[in-house]
Amino acid sequence: MASIKKTSTNHINKEIIIARCSEAYAMDMIGTRWKLSVFYQLKNGPMRFSALRDSIGNVTDRMLTLHLREMEQDGLVTRTVYPEVPARVEYSLTESAMELQPVWEYLRAWGKRHMDRQQGQAPGPLVNNLK
Repeated sequence: MASIKKTSTNHINKEIIIARCSEAYAMDMIGTRWKLSVFYQLKNGPMRFSALRDSIGNVTDRMLTLHLREMEQDGLVTRTVYPEVPARVEYSLTESAMELQPVWEYLRAWGKRHMDRQQGQAPGPLVNNLK
């Protein structure tokens, strides 16, 4: 994930859209497959880097590290370093990220229903407690 030049047209357009649209802002914070996987894995509590990597699968150490750093900067993940030898580091979701749990559940249910439709199957129920 190379950084985009601050003066590039792509970056400027992205910043304009994000400033005008809260949905675009939200998707910029959470919209990659690895970030979604991190959210899913951390929803039940803190995890160490290696356990998180192993539970996600197929993600490189570098890519997971980059995404975790981004998520930490964005206030979505907390990194806790314990003063032990060897050092123990755990990652957990922040309160702000935990507020997304109903969104993830709804998105999961929608994704399953859409896949069913695309495969010619009758879609299952949508999440009951969300409108």
